[in-house]
Amino acid sequence: MKPNFRYIYLFACFFSFVFITQAQIVKLKQNQENGIYKKGDKIRVIAILEKNTRDSLFVKVLENNNKLISKTAILPASDSLVIYEGTFKEPCSVRIEARIKDKKQSIGMMVEPELIKPGSKTPGNFKAYWKKEKKNLEALPYEVKFGKNECEEYSLVCFDTEINCTGPKPARGYFARPTKAAAKSLPIVLLVHAAGVKGSWCKADAKEALRYAKMGKGTMCFDLNAHGMLDGQPDEYYNNLEAGELKDYYYIGLESRENFYFRGMYLRLMRTIDFLTSLPEWDGKRVLVIGESQGGGQALAAAGLDPRVSAVVATVPAMCDWGGTLVDRKGGWPQPFEHAGDQKKMKKVLPYFDNANLLKNSKATLVVEIGLIDNTCPSTSIYAAINQAKGEKIIYPVTYREHGWPNATERPVWDKLVNGPKTSFIENYLK
Repeated sequence: MKPNFRYIYLFACFFSFVFITQAQIVKLKQNQENGIYKKGDKIRVIAILEKNTRDSLFVKVLENNNKLISKTAILPASDSLVIYEGTFKEPCSVRIEARIKDKKQSIGMMVEPELIKPGSKTPGNFKAYWKKEKKNLEALPYEVKFGKNECEEYSLVCFDTEINCTGPKPARGYFARPTKAAAKSLPIVLLVHAAGVKGSWCKADAKEALRYAKMGKGTMCFDLNAHGMLDGQPDEYYNNLEAGELKDYYYIGLESRENFYFRGMYLRLMRTIDFLTSLPEWDGKRVLVIGESQGGGQALAAAGLDPRVSAVVATVPAMCDWGGTLVDRKGGWPQPFEHAGDQKKMKKVLPYFDNANLLKNSKATLVVEIGLIDNTCPSTSIYAAINQAKGEKIIYPVTYREHGWPNATERPVWDKLVNGPKTSFIENYLK
């Protein structure tokens, strides 16, 4: 099926902005402001330098994140010069890096991103495997435990919640909802978290659950921690988990389908959605999953694993196209094929949990932000995955974004052209 893309082109004020960073002495711009090219299109990148710069400009051109195409040193003769011109015959990502002394600037672009294919094949029994996992979840009677109400407002409640699961850990997080809601009146929002164990971004948060529960005419929001760990514990608890049981958790079980760490994470996702959709207040239509990085990867996985997921907002998502490593591209975080292990066994395990395969079952609306100079969750890996989905795709390719948030100078443009529209999508979807 031909991918149904709707690109949001980020061009309105890019030429005036040209990715300027305070105290930088090199600024870059390209001939296609949104960074998206067709095969054979000429890519032209200009460096704008501070006047009277006498230092050499070092330029690198990289294809698919880690393949060095060229490396040159230029002694600038003017304060504006072309540092790269070229074309590409195959779909790929391109990154241009320019450095003077210790100041570096990068700019990214994609060639025919909608044609990028996964690096590994879908296993023959892929559907049967996940059908069995879902059947096991459905056969497990619910045991749901609610802690104290974390909300002082009369109109809302928010409970620290635990739901039993077939995986190694229960699903745990904060569940917020209006106290009075009619049957079939509320959408579901599932919040999922970025990688790590002890950081604030890794933990479920009652305040966030309540914030989303207030949107529109009210929602049922579950802020799910990724690891099934207890919520609201002292720092020592999370420090010990990170140093012990969950140290490098993303490499646990790479050679075993039953022991692979992300299997348990995905089972908790499905169990939480099963619980939320069983409640009489669900409107029967809307299940929105929101996450960034590892959370973005979970959001896409949820859309692939459960057809009730109607929309996803995924920011620089992980867990995409791990097999890219096998075809001379950098795979998505956590790049498991770059980790030591029995590659033959890994090839039999990892495709079952790769979003490039999971999303083939999805008809959800996907709102996806992609950093075109992201080396953690490469743009090629994300496109390889979302190209497989069958629903509407609203894509925000950001030519100046690495994996982290844009810096203080880039932030106003990003807020206006990327983050703002994503937030508006969420608000409108939940009305």
